[in-house]
Amino acid sequence: MGRRSTRSAVRPAAVTVRPPERTATDEDWPAALRDAVVSGALLLAALVAVDAVAGSLDALRCGLWAALAVALCGLLLPPRVTAGQGWLAARGPLRRRLVRTDRLVSVRWSEGVAQRLVLRDDAGRRLVLDPRVLLANPALWHLFATGARTAQTSGVLLCGATALRQLTERAEGETARTLLTGNGPA
Repeated sequence: MGRRSTRSAVRPAAVTVRPPERTATDEDWPAALRDAVVSGALLLAALVAVDAVAGSLDALRCGLWAALAVALCGLLLPPRVTAGQGWLAARGPLRRRLVRTDRLVSVRWSEGVAQRLVLRDDAGRRLVLDPRVLLANPALWHLFATGARTAQTSGVLLCGATALRQLTERAEGETARTLLTGNGPA
């Protein structure tokens, strides 16, 4: 007599595969990092050379010059800006700040000498950054603008629709200028 198997077929659990989240980073940041490090190194070399020629170089002064060079490097290094679906973050030397772009309540933009974009979300988080970073990186701009449009259409954006519109017009102008100069006649 044949025996029938009482084991049921083992089926693998259903696995939900999510597509990877699309993120973008500031493409110019590695060059800014290099410039900051080179500036710090040049300052260190100049200070050590002057001290060595003067004959007053010792371990304490060398440490002081190294600390000064590191401080200069930290001051010159811009925050690294990254964006994803509904968020924008800036990582500085000491900390990371993040805002939800799809939950923005305030967008302010100053057009002075030092341009700044000040973003605030509904959780009270605040992010200040140079708007030129967004304008120079189309992928960053797209993710930011998509989130900001979501905040605006859902009625969460209370202050800054005009600033957002002006920034969008400027971004579109930059994109058009890039396309025209990149694809123009040779």
